[in-house]
Amino acid sequence: MATRKPRQSSDGTGRTARKPMNLKKLAEHLGLSPATVSLVINRSSVADSIPQETKDRIFAAARKFKYRPSFFARSLRTQRSFTIGVIVPEVSDGYSASVMSGVEDYLLQEGYFYFVASHRHRADLIDEYPRMLLERSVDGLIAVDTPWHLNLSVPVVTVSGHNDVKGVTNIVLNHQRAAEVALKHLFQLGHRQIAFIKGQEFSSDTAVRWTNIERVARQLGLTINPRLVTQLEGDSPSPQLGYMATKKLLASGEAFSALFAFNDISAMGAIRALCESGWRVPEDVSVIGFDDIQSAAFQNPSLTTVRQPLREMGRAAAEILLKRINRPGSELHDKHTVEPELVVRETTCPAPVGRRVPGKERP
Repeated sequence: MATRKPRQSSDGTGRTARKPMNLKKLAEHLGLSPATVSLVINRSSVADSIPQETKDRIFAAARKFKYRPSFFARSLRTQRSFTIGVIVPEVSDGYSASVMSGVEDYLLQEGYFYFVASHRHRADLIDEYPRMLLERSVDGLIAVDTPWHLNLSVPVVTVSGHNDVKGVTNIVLNHQRAAEVALKHLFQLGHRQIAFIKGQEFSSDTAVRWTNIERVARQLGLTINPRLVTQLEGDSPSPQLGYMATKKLLASGEAFSALFAFNDISAMGAIRALCESGWRVPEDVSVIGFDDIQSAAFQNPSLTTVRQPLREMGRAAAEILLKRINRPGSELHDKHTVEPELVVRETTCPAPVGRRVPGKERP
């Protein structure tokens, strides 16, 4: 008598292949309607009215049964790609990486994919990349520290963008407050001769930050010595730029007891240049950075800095963008302002009295 061979599954194990869970079966298992399950799984804005407990049950069951909605069906039904374009100067520096981390947090949470394009401050790429991303059917764009002048057919949110463009929402730092917390900190420590490292001309924040530094200095009665102002040159994310800028300040022969750098990366280079020249930080020269990137707290000495909530700014950009995509006409404000915070660590202390400072004595 012939024996019956077991039916072979697609993986060749002899086990009966389990049919993939579909929407209808998942809904039956949960005792819910397929429409309710679909709204939650696809993160529809209509699902906001569904109790969180029900949403949690649906996602737990989807994970248990490895249910995945059809991306193509979802796209056809909604006429959307569920893909976002993100444009950054580059992805290797602390600023962009921190903002991108917040963008990624929210997009992953909401089931969105994203493309990242790095323009390296090239004007041709800044103009071309948005069009290239639109050709790939992105639903919206986020531009980080990127000059923006385009009026596009999809929603756009910029981080540290300072151009007023119809249909674009800008997320910006309160730069006056940032200048106040930094300069008042140095002023209260007795510093009156302060050196400054400005950002590159192409950086979106350079002009607005410097304008506010000058305004706050006047309010405090601080005189800014033009010979103690230098600027970052080049587009490298390396501390080398801050190192070279500080070497110029030291070569000027002008005395200063504190230095306010454009960002944390340049502050790190500045500290290296000062130490190589025989000046102690903070005993001889106090140094303040800007941004509070992750490595700032782990420098030796740890860096005093003006914290931008970079990760939160990225998350806010993604959240606002998806709201505008899901509900056209909503969240269309020209500007969302976030507040800075001074983080005092080990690179600032009272101004030296009766001790040598750069410009007064060469070691």
